Amino acid sequence: MGTWDTGPFDNDTAADFANALDDAEPEAREALIRGVLIRTIDATGYLAEAEEAVAAAALIAAQCPEGEPVDTPYGPETPMPVFPTDLRALADEALARIAGDEAGPASNWVAQEDWKQWRAMLTRLRTVLAPPPPSFALFDVPS
Repeated sequence: MGTWDTGPFDNDTAADFANALDDAEPEAREALIRGVLIRTIDATGYLAEAEEAVAAAALIAAQCPEGEPVDTPYGPETPMPVFPTDLRALADEALARIAGDEAGPASNWVAQEDWKQWRAMLTRLRTVLAPPPPSFALFDVPS
């Protein structure tokens, strides 16, 4: 894996995924993203698509309140469709799986500082992807 920084598209695999999204028909992009997330969640053993799942999660998080835009030359150049809200939970679950896999991408970092920055990026994405707590009135007091 060629990695040059700690962002979601800062490796060869994620950059290739961005190219695949650009090459796909607009209506197929959601399916590509959904597929990589589900395969990462369901994977046994080595998480072969972890880098793509992180990139997919960043694209979903960019559409959430408090989300940061994917503003990197290595991300997709074409606009992404508006993703359905159920992808947020899938993205969060995939990131949890990736973050908890000690033998996976977490073990690829040579420099401790880079590992910390990468983990912080995963945490930021998961914070944005987490659905807000339900809001409901505790008491219905007539005024």
